[in-house]
Amino acid sequence: MRNVRVGIWGFGAMGSGMAKMLLKKKGIEIVGVCDMHPDRVNKSIYDVLGCEKEERREVIIKSDADVVFTDECADVVLLATDSFTKGAFDKIKLILEKKINVISTAEEMAYPKAQEPKLAKKLDEIAKANGVSVLGTGINPGFVLDLLILALSGTCEEVDYIKAARVNDLSPFGTAVMVEQGVGATKEAFKKGVENGSIAGHVGFPESINMITEGIGWNLEKIDQTREPIMSNVYRKSEYAEVQAGNVAGCKQCGYGYVDGVMKIEMEHPQQILPQLEGLSTGDYVSIKGVPNIDLQITPEIPGGIGTIAMCVNSIPHVINAIPGLKTMLDIPVPRAMMGDVRELVLLKESAKA
Repeated sequence: MRNVRVGIWGFGAMGSGMAKMLLKKKGIEIVGVCDMHPDRVNKSIYDVLGCEKEERREVIIKSDADVVFTDECADVVLLATDSFTKGAFDKIKLILEKKINVISTAEEMAYPKAQEPKLAKKLDEIAKANGVSVLGTGINPGFVLDLLILALSGTCEEVDYIKAARVNDLSPFGTAVMVEQGVGATKEAFKKGVENGSIAGHVGFPESINMITEGIGWNLEKIDQTREPIMSNVYRKSEYAEVQAGNVAGCKQCGYGYVDGVMKIEMEHPQQILPQLEGLSTGDYVSIKGVPNIDLQITPEIPGGIGTIAMCVNSIPHVINAIPGLKTMLDIPVPRAMMGDVRELVLLKESAKA
């Protein structure tokens, strides 16, 4: 039985983290990596990761996706480059047309028809035409503020109202996320960034709220969102960001979903780098009012970096096994940790090229 073959597009914080996790798994191997960063191009992934190659095949990072991803060279590609469906679309299209499944970390791809219905339809058509599947997932959206809530609702006879919050540390995420959150900006620059769209804050509330309402059968009418800067009183420095005292450490974002003229879903997501420097604790919180009432607290938070990495890696068998097309977390089995031989979980096409 051959190994499950995985490609990676984007070798920053998330992509390299996925590679490290994959190298620990049995029955799975990395066959190609695409990345544009000059410090990584033309280098061995093992040198970049700082680990021994051992008996594994050599993998040299290349900047040309068409060179890295040839027809059926992999069973799945993990795409860790974008937050928005528009930005990820051409990359996903290229991979799908090579007849390779795709798992994307792009937040909007968790439920792309929420904001990009035309592109979502195109991706579904392309995937089906090539006999493969595409999924967007991560820690959030993808789990904490949607799939976890839906799983809890499975114990309910009735659901009247949902309130959820994720208070997390942004530090594990890469530069792109720091820019989207306005980390390091002044308060004035943050406000201007929100107004002109350069600071998106948390990308995912429309996706999570749409996933929840579809999952439980509510007719969603509208979504409102607010974004406010989280100002730092102390100097903070993480691997991917630096914040002077008096500047922005992160973004507090709230989302509200309305059903039949009534607010039925309330979400709060304050995220910043190194919140512990000001004595703040992290956590994930879900409250469902219904029959029965449910209150869940996870403290500290499920770590965002390893959580996103694991959700993508652990979704590999389900995406490969899925009926072709565009998928969300509503469509595949709940991912779980893969502690055995990954090949035993996957239905592989033996004709796929090496």
